[in-house]
Amino acid sequence: MFDFLNKKDLQKKDKDETFVEIACLLIHASKIDENYTNNEKEIIKKTLINLKCLDNEVENIIEKALEIEGNSNQILDFTRKLKDVEEDKKVSIIEALWKIIYSDKKSDMYEDNLMRRLTGLLYLDPKVVGDIKERIKKEQM
Repeated sequence: MFDFLNKKDLQKKDKDETFVEIACLLIHASKIDENYTNNEKEIIKKTLINLKCLDNEVENIIEKALEIEGNSNQILDFTRKLKDVEEDKKVSIIEALWKIIYSDKKSDMYEDNLMRRLTGLLYLDPKVVGDIKERIKKEQM
């Protein structure tokens, strides 16, 4: 009787919220060094598309994410749904985060701290995250 949304609508809404959380996390990493560049914006767009976000929805998702990220002060808001995504998608997100961090050829203590915290929050193996870091670092240098 109170089923206003069908299952397909709920799945789309949940998927959109997950993409917004991913975008928030990527934007947060981009802004943590106070230098949000066009290169970082492109990495975010490519990551969302690679994770199967529709091309025509990417800009809207990023716009929502910018607003949410700007009004939030903790990364817990951006990881709630991400804990439950498949391991390969988490790895793609971590790869994108390291690409963003090393897009300026260096990593500072705030960026490293963010990645350590995310490793725990997303239930990822620190060795896997470290291996991704080293691979991306070599690619970016």
